[in-house]
Amino acid sequence: MRLHDVGRYIGRAALLFAAGILVASCGGSDKDGQAGAARVRFAFALPTSWDPVTSRTGADINTISLAYASLTRLDKDGNAEPSLAETWSYSPDGKALTFQLRKGLTFTDGTPLDSAAVKAFFDRGLTQADSFLKSDLGGVESVSVDGPLTVTFHLKEPDYQLPYVFAGRVGAIASPAAARKDAKKLALWPVGAGPFRIVEFVPESHAYFEKNPGYWDAANIHIDRLELTNQPDQSTLIAALQSGSIDVAARVAPRRIQEAKDRGLTVLEAPSLNAADVSINRNRPPFDNPKVVEALRYAFDRAEIIKTVAVGHAAPTHQPFPPGHFAFNPEVEKLWNYDPARTKALLKAAGYAPGALSVEIAVNPILNDGVPELVQAQLQRVGIKSKLRIVPPGSSTWQSEVYIAKRPAIAIDGTIGRESPVQNLLATYGPQGIMNLSGPYASPAFLAAIDTVRRTPVDDPAYRARLHEAVRIGVEQSPTNYILSTPWSVIARPRIRNLNVLPSQIRWEGVTVQ
Repeated sequence: MRLHDVGRYIGRAALLFAAGILVASCGGSDKDGQAGAARVRFAFALPTSWDPVTSRTGADINTISLAYASLTRLDKDGNAEPSLAETWSYSPDGKALTFQLRKGLTFTDGTPLDSAAVKAFFDRGLTQADSFLKSDLGGVESVSVDGPLTVTFHLKEPDYQLPYVFAGRVGAIASPAAARKDAKKLALWPVGAGPFRIVEFVPESHAYFEKNPGYWDAANIHIDRLELTNQPDQSTLIAALQSGSIDVAARVAPRRIQEAKDRGLTVLEAPSLNAADVSINRNRPPFDNPKVVEALRYAFDRAEIIKTVAVGHAAPTHQPFPPGHFAFNPEVEKLWNYDPARTKALLKAAGYAPGALSVEIAVNPILNDGVPELVQAQLQRVGIKSKLRIVPPGSSTWQSEVYIAKRPAIAIDGTIGRESPVQNLLATYGPQGIMNLSGPYASPAFLAAIDTVRRTPVDDPAYRARLHEAVRIGVEQSPTNYILSTPWSVIARPRIRNLNVLPSQIRWEGVTVQ
């Protein structure tokens, strides 16, 4: 990290710590470790915002869902099932989607969660200046209240993805009363109807929760207190679990798995939507040269990365979906093979002699354990010099610099997936996609293919083929190279039982503490 970056980060951390003291004092603090209480310390990334409207990333659902419940939720097979909404149905033309809510729902501030509250939430998502839901709700023309518990989304065109989209942060309903009172505070102090209610928050440090007895599925929540902290560095993670300073850690690097097993910890590897990539920005040199972009298609030895860094706990992929997922297009895997000689030839055609091209690679140290160094070595083999620039970890630093400002020319990144495959494609390749480092670029052919998938019911026999076509077009029009897909790697102390890990997120229903 360069000196001026260190100074800027320390100054920012000091301001956030001071803000955290104020936020914690607003809600008070729980006594630590009450007798007989079931407590879990969970290490993950804090969300970019506790307000679903201003939350920025798909990974946020793993923490947003502590305080909020969504309209729907996904089962282990990725199907939408009831949550806040008991039922939903489309009009015959597919341009109206009506949800029927459960009776007696309330937010943790005591206000009712009814159809008027749902409408107010989505109206805010559509109109608030700093909303990050606008792109996901772009096809929604209006929302109407058709009864105390009946709410209808009126669509510009049919969109059969919405029941899946609403299973994530897009459908995580926040209290309209809290938003009207102080929307900025909502970003720091969540008010939802989820399994837990917040009792303390210090930005960039931790958030503490107590069980919410008013949660619609509270009978399946067996944890009285959940303490969320930022995940430590991978090199110290196992020691933190053994010491008891944390109980559960997710997104653990594959090469830490055997160490965890050897030390008697519980290891769960489960299907995920994770896909790691080398993100490339076509708007910055040298990647504004198509020949350089094409050269890197053949530069990465995925087999070596899987063997060396993932120690076999991964599968190669050239797309933002893992093998075995219904959106995974096998034909995409045939487009490019590892061919360093071809990379060198393309670089020469682009005007770069061996060693003449130099790039800076942005790296998030928390999420990339060994991958950046091996990517750097593989680029060196084809004559590209590079240096790694560490972007300070935190709940918002990477997102602000990489996802929002899109400053790097190249970054080691990845997707944790989305509840809807179309939503994931738009996040990775769309004009407003947070992981599209080349944004706002997206080809017209890709956007047309996305519209076709949206208009197709998921039970239509043509759905899968149309989705695969959108994946192919998205991959081909983007300079980014997906490298490998890893399963969820969740490590816990033995006293934590019945971990509930879905491909799209970690949930706490059914989890017990011995």
